[in-house]
Amino acid sequence: MRTQQGTISKGLDWTLFWVLAALALIGMLAIFAATYKEGDPLIASWIGFNTDYSKQFYFFVFSLMIGFVVLLADSKFFAATSNLGYALGILFLFLVFPFHSRIKGTESIIRIGSFNFQPAEFVKLFVALALAKYLSLPELDFRQTRAQLRAAALVLFPALLCILQSETGLALVYTSLFLVMYREGLPASIPTMVMAVVILVVTSILVPPNLLAILLTVLLLIALYMLRRTFKRQRGLFTKIILIWLLAVAIQRFAVPFLFKNVLQKHQVERIYNLFGKDNPYRQVSDSIRPAVDLKKKETGTSYNVRQSKIAIGSGRFLGKGLLRATQTRYDFVPEQRTDFIFCTVGEGFGFVGSALLLGLYLFLLLRIVTIAERQRSTFSRAYAYGVLAVIFFHVVVNIGMTIGLMPVIGIPLPWISYGGTSLITFSLMIFILMRLDADRQMVLR
Repeated sequence: MRTQQGTISKGLDWTLFWVLAALALIGMLAIFAATYKEGDPLIASWIGFNTDYSKQFYFFVFSLMIGFVVLLADSKFFAATSNLGYALGILFLFLVFPFHSRIKGTESIIRIGSFNFQPAEFVKLFVALALAKYLSLPELDFRQTRAQLRAAALVLFPALLCILQSETGLALVYTSLFLVMYREGLPASIPTMVMAVVILVVTSILVPPNLLAILLTVLLLIALYMLRRTFKRQRGLFTKIILIWLLAVAIQRFAVPFLFKNVLQKHQVERIYNLFGKDNPYRQVSDSIRPAVDLKKKETGTSYNVRQSKIAIGSGRFLGKGLLRATQTRYDFVPEQRTDFIFCTVGEGFGFVGSALLLGLYLFLLLRIVTIAERQRSTFSRAYAYGVLAVIFFHVVVNIGMTIGLMPVIGIPLPWISYGGTSLITFSLMIFILMRLDADRQMVLR
C-alpha cells in the first residue's frame, strides 16, 4: 500500500475520473427522470435507498470507496493476482448454477437479500486482467497457434458459461477482448474470417437458401475463371478455393439452421429476424396458431420495445422535452427504460443535443484510453487498457444500437448510465485500475 503523503495522486490521469464521474451523474439523472413519481419527497427519495436513483447514487459512492483503495495499491498487485482473480471469477460463474434466481429470462443472477449480484458482469474485469497477464509473459510467442488458442480459451470459457446461464448478451461482450489479441499480434486473417462468417450469416437471413447457394456457386465459378492462370504457379490455390466454397455452403445450409434451431433461444431468433424486417422461418407451428391475444403479446415482447424506444428518442427532437417532462419514458411506454433502454430516456429528455453530448463524452473517453494504452511501457498495462477499451466500446455501440433499431436486443447495460450496482462498480473499477497502472507506467509489469 502507498502511505507517503501525496503519493496517491502522483501521476494519475484525473481526466479519466472526471469523465467517469460525469457519466455516472448523467446516469443518475436519467434514472431519476425515468422513475421519479410525482409527489414523492425529493430529498428523501435521494437519500433513503428506496428508489432506483438513490440506490445508484450509493452504488457510485461505494465504487469510489473501492476505487480509493485501488489507487492506494501497488501496480504489481494487479499483475500478481490476475490469475487468482480469474480462478475466483470462474468459481463465481459456477456458483450461479446452484444458487441462481431466474429473473427476466436470465439465470445468471444470484439474489442476496434485496440485492441482485450478476457474476458474469463482474468477471469481465478478471478476464481482462488475466488475458493481459498471459499476453505479457516474457516467454510467450503469440505468433504460435498454440498461444493464440490458449488466449482464446481464456476468453471463450467464461463466455460459454454465460451462454449456459441464458446470458448470451454478456457472452458476446467477452468476445470483444479479441481486439486485445489483435493489438498484440493476432493475424489480421482471423478477424477477417470472422467478419466473413458474420456477413454470410446475415446474408443467409436476407436471401432465400436456394438462391444464396446458387449465388455462392456463381462466385466460385467467377473466381476459378479469373484465377485460372494462377493455379499452375500456386498449386494449392485451387484446393483452397474449393474448400472455402464448401465451407461457405456448409455454413449457409447446415450451420445457420442449427444455430437458430438449437443454440439461440426463440426470443433471440425472433429479435434477429425483426431487426432485418423478416419473418422468422424457424417459428414453431404451435407458435403460428396461437390465439390473437397471445400473438399480440408475443409481438409486444419482440418489437414493441424497440418501436417505443425510437418513438421516445424521436419525440425529443433537437433540445428535448426537459428532465421530468418526457411522456414516453415517464409513463412506462418503454419497457426496461432504466436499464437496457436508458438511452431513450436521454434522447427524449435532452434531445439530439443531449444525446450527441453523451456520445461525445463516450468518444472522448475511448480516445483517451487509446492514448493511455499506447504510452505504456508494459505489455500488461497496454493489453489491460485495450481490454477496458474493447469492453466499453462494445457495450456502448450495441446498447445504443439496439435502442435505435440497428442492433438486435441482447440486453446489455450502457456503461455508468443504466441502473445496476454490479455494472456500475465493475466499469468504475476498470477505470480506477487503469489509472493506477498508468500512474506507474515507467514500471515494466509482468
